[in-house]
Amino acid sequence: MTAPALLLAAALAFFGAFFLAPLAVVVLASFTQGPGDGTITLRHYIHVLADRYHWDVIVVTFRIALATTLVCLVLGYPLAWYLVRIAKWRAWRRACLILLVVPLFTSNIVRSFGWMVLLGRTGLVNQGLVATGLTDQPIRFLGTETGILIGMVYVLLPFVVLGVGNALARVDADLERASADLGASPRATFWHVTLPLTLPGVMSAAIMVFTLAVSAYVTPALLSGGRITVLSMLIFQQYSSVFDVHYGGALSVVLLVFTLVMVGIAARIGETPGRAR
Repeated sequence: MTAPALLLAAALAFFGAFFLAPLAVVVLASFTQGPGDGTITLRHYIHVLADRYHWDVIVVTFRIALATTLVCLVLGYPLAWYLVRIAKWRAWRRACLILLVVPLFTSNIVRSFGWMVLLGRTGLVNQGLVATGLTDQPIRFLGTETGILIGMVYVLLPFVVLGVGNALARVDADLERASADLGASPRATFWHVTLPLTLPGVMSAAIMVFTLAVSAYVTPALLSGGRITVLSMLIFQQYSSVFDVHYGGALSVVLLVFTLVMVGIAARIGETPGRAR
């Protein structure tokens, strides 16, 4: 067997042992009756999909994930544009990238606890809002979707900036200059040339952020204070506290399927410009 085949076999074996096998165990458990009873049943899925509480949790989970993705794109695209097109001084650009990437080396738990301090009623954020007269009294961020959204955006924004920045760097500047030479305004050039060319990169970054946001546990658990439940928290509860791997497996599969559907839709959107060309 050749060296490339050996490397491929090792990668496939690792993928099968540490991803496919655990996934198969979870899926199998979700279709079985319970401990000691291997009867195939849809009882757990019916319990999840026919219950209003679970649909409320699903809606909250995907609403937070979609809002996080949208805000990250709105904030990340201009920042990526600045780093790629405006920041010409190499040392400054490098410093900005370091500041952007360094938080990724810090645990989500530490960063979430930091936001708990900042967003508290006596935290720096509320003190600033009251001091500037924007609010008369502290705003309750903790235990709300807004607080979770702030923490999630902070954690996931670097993925958008890096992904979109890479897409912008690949755009041929001659195409933008040609558009300007033909009389297009900078706004028209952006909407009709730059954005379509970077859309695959934008959608790739959006997919990455969405999948990380929809499955996030630490940030929603800490910043919600137990007042808001997302699917990852419900799944963790079933596995760690209730020890119901069958019900927890059904919740996991539902989350996986819904996420794959959303990712599939986003991937089709990202492929549209490529087909048009």
